[in-house]
Amino acid sequence: MSADPERGSVPEGASNGSRALVEPDAWTALRAFTPARIALGRTGSSQPTSAQLAFGLAHAQARDAVHAPLDVAALDSALQGAGFGTLVARSRAADRPTYLRRPDLGRRLDAASLAGLRAAAPAAAPDLVFVVADGLSAVAIARHALPLLVAARERLAGWAIGPVVIATQARVALGDEVGEALGARAVALLVGERPGLSSPDSLGIYLTWAPRVGRTDAERNCISNVRPEGLAYGRAAATLAGLLEGARRLGATGVALKDETEAPRLEGG
Repeated sequence: MSADPERGSVPEGASNGSRALVEPDAWTALRAFTPARIALGRTGSSQPTSAQLAFGLAHAQARDAVHAPLDVAALDSALQGAGFGTLVARSRAADRPTYLRRPDLGRRLDAASLAGLRAAAPAAAPDLVFVVADGLSAVAIARHALPLLVAARERLAGWAIGPVVIATQARVALGDEVGEALGARAVALLVGERPGLSSPDSLGIYLTWAPRVGRTDAERNCISNVRPEGLAYGRAAATLAGLLEGARRLGATGVALKDETEAPRLEGG
């Protein structure tokens, strides 16, 4: 294709005379190790068209992740198929726009859900209850909640695990009310994290010992960026199991509890 200075018909990477339209970056080799937007090259004083389009796609994926609804029926069926008992609940936020505008409503159960959980509470108080919350990325829950729960269950022998509660329009603190309603000693809330421009499907785990309404963020532990491209399911599950054992010994989570699980060693020590 020949160059047309007015229509810009030379593709990126092609030559315009003796000079490439996209000037390469010295850090290009580092792109193999990170999804961060580095070493994009440039065209004059601007980014290449391909980088601009990729940024637009990532932004659209992040927006879609925030607004996409969780398919509760499909997740409920998948969890039951894997041997988990399930309950369904929702927050006081009636819809997605309200949820986004009123974070406080996403932190509390609606009246019907609270009554239903209290009625369904096991006769013997469970050691641990998992809450699966859509949060700000139902995509993360749909993709990662089940394999993470399976990996966690394998590492929690000896723990009496209650039903998995699927919660919609839910914020992190909702787990405290769920755990309190079910009489659990601890609650682990799996939630879709706020999407980034390279991670629309990141899942977080928030662990609280002796959950009850009014717990603060300082009384929780967080395990973040759970997904195959971030923290792998097995590693996240091992960290969660280690924190739970520490919480049981200490009788607390949050700033009082430190992650003492050993990180994988790199080759060569």
